[in-house]
Amino acid sequence: MSTPDLTGTTTLLLDADGTLFPSEEPAFDASARVTREFADRFGLTGDFSPGHLRRTTTGKNFRTTAGDLLAAAGVTADPDELERWVRREQDEVSAHLGRVLRPRPDVLAALSELRRHYRLAVVSSSALARLAACFTAAGLDDLLPADVRFSAEDSLPTPTSKPDPAVYLHALDRLGVGPGQAVAVEDSATGAGSAVAAGITTAGIVQFVPDDERADRVRALDRAGVARVVRSWEELTRHLLDDSLAVPT
Repeated sequence: MSTPDLTGTTTLLLDADGTLFPSEEPAFDASARVTREFADRFGLTGDFSPGHLRRTTTGKNFRTTAGDLLAAAGVTADPDELERWVRREQDEVSAHLGRVLRPRPDVLAALSELRRHYRLAVVSSSALARLAACFTAAGLDDLLPADVRFSAEDSLPTPTSKPDPAVYLHALDRLGVGPGQAVAVEDSATGAGSAVAAGITTAGIVQFVPDDERADRVRALDRAGVARVVRSWEELTRHLLDDSLAVPT
């Protein structure tokens, strides 16, 4: 793999869940409760356990997951009712994450250092209300305020989800930068695929991926086209500041 030229990089576009804080497992604990009730309502069958949903839908929001489940079963839902389920899942997951997340000194230190060299912004599939709860609980409001958060659920004219690149393209447009001026940071293949499809050099990070899933996640991120996979925010910071994001051939 050739080393990307980072000399023109001005902006870091950061995924949120599973990247900036360890939110995936607690989020799916809360989301699975809603998903099971949603499945019962529409007669859907399958494995709706938190672990299975996390492994198979990480990087997507509930709107997309619910739509995929309905489509696979050939079931049509009234749009207004579907919207009520989406809002309920957002509310329950946001409240739960606001209770359980805590500041991570290593993440705060890395972002504080990177902010001295790059403009920082957030690009997520999650709703802005969920991001607000997470960022406050994780102590990130000052480093990543609301005006640099972009949500595939709320920031676009039509809600979507990663791996659709629309939210990354929207963030680039709003920030006034081209894809060659940005580096994305993602923990999932779904998210990485979104950034790569937008033409953005992407780093994978697996700091918050469970140990027994990490090797599979690294392979999935590689297949999605990331330039490098790092194990921690400290490692990512070192590579970015050394302009050595990719593994040289």
